Amino acid sequence: MSLDPVLARIDADLPQALDRLMALLRIPSISTDPAHADACREAADWMVRDLASIGFDAHTCPTPKHPMVVGKAGDTGPSLLFYGHYDVQPVDPLSLWARDPFDPAIEETPKGKVIRARGAGDDKGQLMTFIEACRAWKAVHGSLPARITMFLEGEEESGSPSMVPFLKENAETLKADLALICDTGMLGNATPAIVTMLRGLVGEEITITGPDKDLHSGMYGGPAINPIRVLARIIAALHDETGRVTVPGFYEGVPEMPEEILAQWQGTGFDPAQFLGEVGLSTPAGEDGRSVLEMLWSRPTCEINGISGGYEGAGFKTVLPSKASAKISFRLVGSQDPVRIRESFREMVRGLLPPDCSVDFAPHGASPASQMSIGDPAFEKARLALSQEWPNPAAFVGSGGSIPVAGYFRNLLGMDSMLIGFGRDDDAIHSPNEKYDLESFHKGIRSWARILAALSA
Repeated sequence: MSLDPVLARIDADLPQALDRLMALLRIPSISTDPAHADACREAADWMVRDLASIGFDAHTCPTPKHPMVVGKAGDTGPSLLFYGHYDVQPVDPLSLWARDPFDPAIEETPKGKVIRARGAGDDKGQLMTFIEACRAWKAVHGSLPARITMFLEGEEESGSPSMVPFLKENAETLKADLALICDTGMLGNATPAIVTMLRGLVGEEITITGPDKDLHSGMYGGPAINPIRVLARIIAALHDETGRVTVPGFYEGVPEMPEEILAQWQGTGFDPAQFLGEVGLSTPAGEDGRSVLEMLWSRPTCEINGISGGYEGAGFKTVLPSKASAKISFRLVGSQDPVRIRESFREMVRGLLPPDCSVDFAPHGASPASQMSIGDPAFEKARLALSQEWPNPAAFVGSGGSIPVAGYFRNLLGMDSMLIGFGRDDDAIHSPNEKYDLESFHKGIRSWARILAALSA
C-alpha cells in the first residue's frame, strides 16, 4: 500500500480531524469525580461510534467503574494493540483557566497555534492522532495495513483500578505482536522520541506519633519528644552527601547504561541549563557524576512529596505536635523490586525511631520499571519512520515518569510496548490551560501513518 496518498489525505482532512477532536474534548470525562460518571460513559460511547465509522468492530466493556473501549479491524499484516485513555484530570482550580476547559478552541500563541482544552494533550489529542491515521489509511486504500486492536481506557487518571483484572480476563482478545502507546512526548520541539525505559514507582506515607496529644511547647518543650524533629532526622538520613539513596539494598538491580545509548542521549541537543532554567533553577541536584538525562531516565530516586505536622494555619501557635507525617516516593529502574524496597525502607525507618515514638505506614502503589527490547527490528523501523517526518532524527529515550500499563502489557500479555507521543514540555497537562500544539496533532497523525507503513512493510 502506498504511503504518499495517505499523507496527502491527512493534510486535506485536517479541518475535519480537528472538528472530531473538538467534539471529544467537549465531553467532561473526569474519571476521579463520581459526578462525571455519565460523561465518562458518553466519551466511551463517542469513541465506539467514531471507531465504527471507520470499520472497527467496536464496543464498550463494563468495569466496576468506567467502561473500557475495545475495537478490532484489519485482516493482514502484523497484529498491533493501540492503547490510549479517554478520561481526563479534574480542572481545579477553575479560576486559573483563561477559558472554559471544556470549550476547546484553536489559539494563536507566540510559539504557534495550539488546541486549548482539558484533555487536549493528555490524552484525547494524542489518541486521536492514531485514530486519524487509521481513518486516512482506510479512506485511501479501503483497508488497514495491519491487524489493529484499539484499547481505550476510562480510568487512567484515577489509578486504573480495573486494568489488571480486565487484562487478565481479556488476555486472548488483547494479545498482539506489539503494543503502541501514545501518552508520551517529544524530546524538544523538533526531535521525536520512542520511550524504551519507564521508571517504576513506590509510594509511602509515614506518620510518626509521639505524645498522645498536642502539647504546649513552653510546658513540655525539651523533655517531650517532638515527632517533627524525628521525622526531619529520618528524611535527612535518606540521602548521603553525594546524593545517593541510603535505603539498604536500594541499588540492587540498577544497571549502567551502555555507552552507545549514553552517546545517543548526548546527541539529542538536550540543554540542562534551559531545562532547569524554565522552572527557576540553575544547578543540577541529585547524584554526583550523573548527567541530567541519566538522572531523569536511568537512575532511581527518593523524593519527599509532602510534609505535615503541628500548626499549619495562619499566624503562630506554640504547639508541640502529637503527630508528623510525610509522603515519600521512589522512582525505580532496571530490575529493582518495589516490594523489597518498601520493606527495606520501613525497616530503616523503624530503626531510626527513638523511645516513645511509633510509626504507621500507608502504601500508595508499587510498580516495577519497564524496559523494552529494542533489538526487535520493529523499533528501528519505527525510529526511521519518525525521523522522516520531523526535522531531527528520532531517539530511543527513557521516561522520568511511570506508565504502569506498559509493564502490565509485558507481564500479563507477554508483549513489548512502543511508546510514541507528540506532547511538549509546555503542554501544562494536569494543570490549568492545558494545550496541545496544532503541529503535534497534524504531524502526529502523519507520523503514525508512516509508522504503520513501516511496521507492515
